[in-house]
Amino acid sequence: MSLLKTFLKELAHEAQTTRKFLERVPNDQFDWQPHPKSMTIKRLTTHITDLPNWITMSLTTDELDFNNTNWQEAVLNSSAELLANFEKAVQSGTQSLEQAKEETLDEPWVLRQGDEIFMTCTKGEMARTALNQIVHHRAQLGVYLRLLNIPIPGSYGPSADEQGF
Repeated sequence: MSLLKTFLKELAHEAQTTRKFLERVPNDQFDWQPHPKSMTIKRLTTHITDLPNWITMSLTTDELDFNNTNWQEAVLNSSAELLANFEKAVQSGTQSLEQAKEETLDEPWVLRQGDEIFMTCTKGEMARTALNQIVHHRAQLGVYLRLLNIPIPGSYGPSADEQGF
């Protein structure tokens, strides 16, 4: 199986799981955060819903320079808006993967702020990083939901809440 097909399969699976988490985010808790250094639920979930767009960005650009971009995440104020934004981003990431050529994955990609380089990698590595970030931040959201006493959905099998523990 090609790497592009692997990424497509992973994106579809992780999107299905992520939807279950986003559906449980209570609208009245958007400003809640577990610690002053932590993101609010609104900031965290907005970032999660935007991450599939990073797959598109990694495959269609050579870099992201925070000093030279008008890239901004959407302002989302409800679980319904989170889910709608996520669906658009998943569609974008999926289309980009479907249209990409395997050799594109080996091209260089850079994350920077002016002269300060944060990351140099291939476009394929950046696409993988975006997929990993979806899982990473979804796990953070799981902790937030647990602290709010909201049952956690399963990710790779049933959760303790679904098992009745």
